[in-house]
Amino acid sequence: MTLFDSLTNGTINCNNWSLLVAAAVIPTFFVYYFCVVVKKPQLVGKDRKFRQFLVTYCPVLTRKYYPTFWCYTARANTIVKALLSLTKSNHLLKYRRESIVTVDGGEIVLDWLDNDVGDNSNSQGASSNSALYHDKRTRPTVIILPGMTGDANQGYIMEAVDDITKLGYRSVVVNYRGCGGSKLKTPRYYCGANTDDFNSAMCHIKMKYPESPLMAIGISFGGMILMNYLAKSGKNSGLIAAMVASTIWNVFKTTESLETSINYILFNKMLTNKLLDDVKSNREMFAQNFDVDYILQCKQIRDFDERVTCQMFGYNDVNHFYKEASTFYKLKKIKIPVLCVQATDDPFSPCDALPLQEAEKYPNIIFAVTSHGGHIGFCEGLLPRNKSYLDRVVHQYVKAVFQYSSELDR
Repeated sequence: MTLFDSLTNGTINCNNWSLLVAAAVIPTFFVYYFCVVVKKPQLVGKDRKFRQFLVTYCPVLTRKYYPTFWCYTARANTIVKALLSLTKSNHLLKYRRESIVTVDGGEIVLDWLDNDVGDNSNSQGASSNSALYHDKRTRPTVIILPGMTGDANQGYIMEAVDDITKLGYRSVVVNYRGCGGSKLKTPRYYCGANTDDFNSAMCHIKMKYPESPLMAIGISFGGMILMNYLAKSGKNSGLIAAMVASTIWNVFKTTESLETSINYILFNKMLTNKLLDDVKSNREMFAQNFDVDYILQCKQIRDFDERVTCQMFGYNDVNHFYKEASTFYKLKKIKIPVLCVQATDDPFSPCDALPLQEAEKYPNIIFAVTSHGGHIGFCEGLLPRNKSYLDRVVHQYVKAVFQYSSELDR
């Protein structure tokens, strides 16, 4: 008996009901997916010249983003990408490590992929155009800042470095104090509002390669540090352009979002545990100024900021710190072109935390806002093991900045 016969005779069994439900649900889902989920990114910003630059040289920003259909929701996109990034640990890039000493005796670790001709640093076997930039003195350099507790071996960082290598450029990842396998040399950690260490790294890089054009990419927490640096340095940043992705703009909104029940379980608790792992690894240093056992009782990032960050960096309380760290109202201080890639469903930086209205007031800033993507997710394809949407944006934007930098001149 066919499904049609069962319907007309009123004798539908469980199997037929399942087929009937599937026949209704699956087409409905894909109608919703193609009509609601799949959209072009929204380009927001006052700077028409910069917008035209992006439209011309970054066509990915003018086309629809097709999130992986089975994990297009915010948390799924975020988690799937994070899990896939773990598989990259079996294909680590061969960086050249350099340590620099800060004025207070601390240590910052830089991981370089120089991309010299004949260099086999890229263990993934990517072809390189380094022969186009055989003179290392003038080879363009991309400076990358990872997310909180991240380092040069995070999957999303290696994907960016891989793309930069294919373009023939040099990459350098700035690892925060105590990250990337390094130990604290002083009882000082890092925070999103303080840019002293990144400024030290920038000075070192510029001194090492004074003829190399520089741009920077900050991802998540790294984007917050980069934007704070740009706001403080203005026209003296030493960069010709920058890009930030899945960035924290309003720390109050981010904290509020991460303290909701599901986000706390999935993200806040995990990040807090990673911070506490760093405390355990550097217990002797933290013990010089803090009650380590009290720190290890932290349950969420806010606790850590109250007990460590505020005291270490001289903030009155978390409200004072979060206000200083937030870059929401600092766009007017940015003096170089910055592309900001965000997803409206980012659980770390929800839509109402994005300074889109501010971007309409000042030059140099363009937001590319996707309707989906989560936090550093941006999965696409049936099996999103390869490049993400964000990776494609990085590739096109970095190439455009260095090849057509004269069109960005202010």
